[in-house]
Amino acid sequence: MAAAAAAIRSAIPAARRNTFFTGTPEIYFAKAIDNSRLVKVEDPGHNREMKQFGTALACLFLLVFTYAWQHFRAIEYGYLNESSKRTLNDLTEMNRALRLEDASLRDPERIDVMARRMGLVPPEPGQVIRMDNASVDSNVPVMASAEPMMVIAGQ
Repeated sequence: MAAAAAAIRSAIPAARRNTFFTGTPEIYFAKAIDNSRLVKVEDPGHNREMKQFGTALACLFLLVFTYAWQHFRAIEYGYLNESSKRTLNDLTEMNRALRLEDASLRDPERIDVMARRMGLVPPEPGQVIRMDNASVDSNVPVMASAEPMMVIAGQ
């Protein structure tokens, strides 16, 4: 055995003997392999395991997808709810402003001042002619009728 080690040492050049040992040298063998006669044998247990794994994976995917869908729908409904609340607040404020404007426009004193600016005056006695001969009670229904009217223009 010592003779074999000495033979290996003498075959290595002197420059290489002083370097550190780097491990086993890699040796590659070329060998032709013929797999043409091999036949794959199917394992029914492996097929069953793969079907079970696929089914479990599909169920897990469906559960995660359902959870994510519900989560995102809840977020969407939250935004929709807040948008509806904001719209309701805006419409309530607009309604309040319009009621206030309506009340100010219906003010009799304002109407009287505007009428006087336009040159209108209160009616003189005898200028107002009631068109109906019915009673003064406004709760009694009145039948509508078209009677000929005479207009007299006075100068």
